[in-house]
Amino acid sequence: VQLVESGGGLVQAGGSLRLSCAASGNIVSINGMGWYRQGPGNQRDLVATITRSGTTNYADSVKGRFTISRDNAKNTVYLQMNSLKPEDTAVYYCDAYIVLGSTRHYWGQGTQVTVSS
Repeated sequence: VQLVESGGGLVQAGGSLRLSCAASGNIVSINGMGWYRQGPGNQRDLVATITRSGTTNYADSVKGRFTISRDNAKNTVYLQMNSLKPEDTAVYYCDAYIVLGSTRHYWGQGTQVTVSS
């Protein structure tokens, strides 16, 4: 099983980016999925999560600016990021609880998001 992220890059403050994370492999189903971020010298922090049925949860710092969504048919989770700020600069990681036989937790490799002022 692999989680492959895409969509990171360099953007000016106030701009937008859309991150994608696709799961592949011998997957039965995927339960919760989410996005986390880790800035230089910082711990990995929650950005947003989404259940299989679509219930979402956001960090206070991104509420109203970021939107998490998923396509269960494509085993993919998205993060639409609007009104980006320099403090959003970080490596963004997706995670997923994937059902193979049992449920296991997986991380993506990370994608860099840099917001210039």
